[in-house]
This record gives sequence, C-alpha cells and structure tokens, in this order.
Amino acid sequence: MNAILALEDGTWYAGVSAGAPGETTGEVVFNTSMTGYQEVLTDPSYAGQIVTMTTPQIGNYGVAAADVESDAPKVAGFIMRDQSPIASNWRAQATLRDYLIANHIVAIADIDTRALTRKLRSAGVMRGVVATGAVDPQALVERARAIPLMEGMDLVKEVTCAAPYDFSLSLADTVAAASFAQTPEKPASRLLKVAAYDYGIKTNILRRLVAHGCQVRVFPATTPAAELLAWQPDGIFLSNGPGDPAAVGYAIDNVRALVEAGTPIFGICLGHQLLALGLGASTYKLKFGHRGGNHPVKQLSSGQVEITSQNHGFAVDPDSLSAGIEMTHKNLYDGTVEGIRHTGKPLFSVQYHPEASPGPHDADYLFRQFVDLMESH
Repeated sequence: MNAILALEDGTWYAGVSAGAPGETTGEVVFNTSMTGYQEVLTDPSYAGQIVTMTTPQIGNYGVAAADVESDAPKVAGFIMRDQSPIASNWRAQATLRDYLIANHIVAIADIDTRALTRKLRSAGVMRGVVATGAVDPQALVERARAIPLMEGMDLVKEVTCAAPYDFSLSLADTVAAASFAQTPEKPASRLLKVAAYDYGIKTNILRRLVAHGCQVRVFPATTPAAELLAWQPDGIFLSNGPGDPAAVGYAIDNVRALVEAGTPIFGICLGHQLLALGLGASTYKLKFGHRGGNHPVKQLSSGQVEITSQNHGFAVDPDSLSAGIEMTHKNLYDGTVEGIRHTGKPLFSVQYHPEASPGPHDADYLFRQFVDLMESH
C-alpha cells in the first residue's frame, strides 16, 4: 500500500505503508540510534511525535517483550528508509511490521530519510502527517499546518498512570536486567523507599532503581506532593516525559513543595526541566532537539566525557539559573545544560537518560549518586 509523509512547509514524500493503515499527525523528529527501535517506539516521551530513524535499515532483529519501555507504543507515527521484512534474532517474537500493525501505529518506509533529516536539522522539527492509501498530498500539507504546536502542550496527562502502584520486576524485566552490562558494584545498604512521579516513566529507569537497592512506588503526575511525602520516602524521583515542561503547571507546583520539604530529589529529562522550573529557572524549545544514543556530555567537575542516550526537544536556559543552582553537565554538541544540582539542598537532575535503554551505560553512576544522597539524609 502506498503512503505519504507531508510536512507543514509544503514538502511531501511518497513511500510505502510499513505499519497499520490510516492517518496520523504529530511533530516530525529524528533519532540517530542505530539500535533500540522498540524502546524508542514504547518510550512515552515520544507521545505526539512522528519519529524518523536515521539508520538505513530498521527491524532486522524483530521485537521482543523484554525490550518495551511501557505497555504499548506511544509514538504518533514511525518513519524508516528500509523496513526489514524478516526478524533475524533468537529473541524475536514478531517482525517489526507485525508489531506496528498489531499496535495500530501508522508508519512509512522507502523514503529518503537522509534528505528528511537534513531538512529537519536545517529548518527545525515540523508538524507533519503520515497517511496510507490514495491521498491528496496538498490536503495533507494543509492538515499538517493545522496541528497544534508542541509549545504550550501538556502531554503528560496522556501517558501517566491512572493510580499509584508498587513496581516489581516481571520475568521480562529480569531478562532485560540480565542483558544490562553494568551491575551495581555497591547497592544501597538498606532498602530505600523512592516515590516516583510518572510523567511518562520508562521501565528501565524503574529497573535500575530496583537494581541499586530501592523500593519504588509510582504515582500519577497529578498526585499532590503531600501524598508522596505521606508515604515517608527516602527520596523523590522525577521521571522523563513528553511535551512542553512549562505547560505542566501542576507538576511545577508539586516540585516546589517537594523542594521545600527537603527530601532528596533526582530528576531525569522532563523531570530535570520541571525541577529547574520549580527552582525558578526557565526552559525553551530547541530547533531540532537531541534524540539518539551517541551524545557527548561533559561532567564539569571532573572533565570526564560521557556518551549518553537522549530524547528531548526542550532545554533549560542557563542564564535563568539562580544563585545556589549550578550547572554540572554540558552538552558538547551545542553547550546546552545537561545537568544541575543545588549547592545547599539534596537535589540534582540530568537532561539525558542514564538508564540508557537503548544506549551506552556511561552514566549509570547517577543512580548510585542518588542512593548516596538518600543514605546521607
């Protein structure tokens, strides 16, 4: 079946359907990871976005239950150069195409993803439409222009859990943990209680917290801070998630209350941005964002460079950081803020994904840093 990708600037690409039939809309972005497409598909941070994979062939190792980051794919759509028709891997339970169809994800293949990526890098990410069958490209362009902008959009409510729950390792989690190359050398000396806000939390983040010796209770994004504190946690975790951080006002208010309570806080990605906003800083939208598993980040205290996994379209404004908040990590591509900490309170955050699913494991030490912070308080 034929398919078309149309962008708001009037450009359109003809390809073939690589997933479910139909039409989908969203912000078209690109990801440079060479592997991990199933983790990308199921990462709630991609809600509202149509993801372009820059690696030429996608799907060659199929899909497996142990590789999901949430209960189902959360992307708005998927774009590939070449979709592998077979799954060549002993772990594979289905082909990528079958997985996309089963989960109603509209996807397109056989388009020039290199040209598309160059356009998005030059002009910035754009609103777009992917549609299958006999469609009018110009009509799709007009529909793309009518899509709401990502700025000002709260997508957290679409992906957060409905009720609090205690995270426990499933069989798939155990399999995934066994494949993680870095086992914590020094887990927590006692079971530490971590209250985690679910803004779109990835399963492997929960796995890593458990691996480092934490008991994790996950709370919906709208839960009042007082409810988390009533559980008497040793620490608070602020998760990754989609959309514009400045639009999630209820989360920012809760973060302010948690900061005042003095409980140790660790934030990742959207959680990093919300912590910064709660501390009085501001955020802004990046031209094309950082998405992939090969982003160099410099740890300013030591000069060490970490290769990191990233997925975000907004960043913290360094000029808005107030006294007492210092920048701890810097992106070596563009100098953007990749980490902050408070010099007088037990809280810190990073923009990238230290659980690295998919991606390198250079930054797993941050979970140990969180454990040390909780044990010292």
